[in-house]
Parts: sequence; C-alpha cells; structure tokens
Amino acid sequence: MVLSRRAPRRYTCGVNPAPAFESKICAPAELAARIVGSPRPLVFTNGVFDILHRGHASYLAQARARGASLLVAVNTDASVQRLGKGPDRPINTLADRMALIAALESVSLVTWFDDDTPLALIRLVKPDVLVKGGDWAPDKIVGSAEVKSWGGAVHSIPFIHERSTSATLAKIRRA
Repeated sequence: MVLSRRAPRRYTCGVNPAPAFESKICAPAELAARIVGSPRPLVFTNGVFDILHRGHASYLAQARARGASLLVAVNTDASVQRLGKGPDRPINTLADRMALIAALESVSLVTWFDDDTPLALIRLVKPDVLVKGGDWAPDKIVGSAEVKSWGGAVHSIPFIHERSTSATLAKIRRA
C-alpha cells in the first residue's frame, strides 16, 4: 500500500461546507429578524465562556430546559478585558468561543455584545426567561427588572459541577 504524500485537504467552505452549528451564530444587527422564528418561551443568558467546561455545558442545558429555545450572548474580547479577568483573557477568541457554544445541542442561537452588560440585547429580544449562574441573585441579574416588567421570569441556576475557567487556568499554570 502506498500512502499519499499530498497534504490533507484543508477545511474550507468551498470544499467542505461549514458545520451546521455555525448557522446558529447571529450578528446582533440580524438578531431581531432571526429571533422572530424562534420557539417560545425564549430563554436568554450571557457570559464569557472562555474555556468551555462541564459546568458550562450543564448550566446551558439547565437553562434550555426552562424554555423552548436558548439564546446565548457572548462577551466580545474587549468586553472581557473590561471585566478585569486578567491581561491574558480571554484565552480563546470571540469566534472560537461562539462556535463552541453553538455546537452544544442545548443552544439555539448565539450572538455577541461589546457593552459592559447585555442589557441592550435583552431589551431588543424581550426573552420570556432570563437566567444566570448560581452565583447571581435573581434581583442582581442585569435585565431582571425589564424581563419581569413584560411578564417574564428570572432564575439563578445552582451549579451542579463546580468548575471555572479561572481555576482551570490556575491549575495549568501550576503544572
């Protein structure tokens, strides 16, 4: 048997179409039009999702269970920097972070925001349910007053798996 000495085909849209999950990524400017066709109740959450871990996957599955579709808004790289998570954060680019979130079965749509909070997006899409992780009190979740004003619900989802990107990075750096 002779092995080919040619380089393997590169991943390109012309040769191999993008994976289906990439279609879940939506620019903020297109969000209003895309959200119209989403099943309700619509659940909204946001975060950095820098190094995806089991805690993220569990949290997003629990969030989706509170509605018929799940919209995840991801902080831009500049927004992450302003959060003060460290000079080397985010580790992964916005495009990579969104692609991994979009690849999860529980996620219906992914977008991004560059503001310090996702309040403008929350006002735009008017989710039926707003969720954050268990470290957030429901009344402290950005957008909670707005969501409640149009009859929506706000939930703080307890952690099943205590994981964090910061802890993972600290472990890597000690090695």
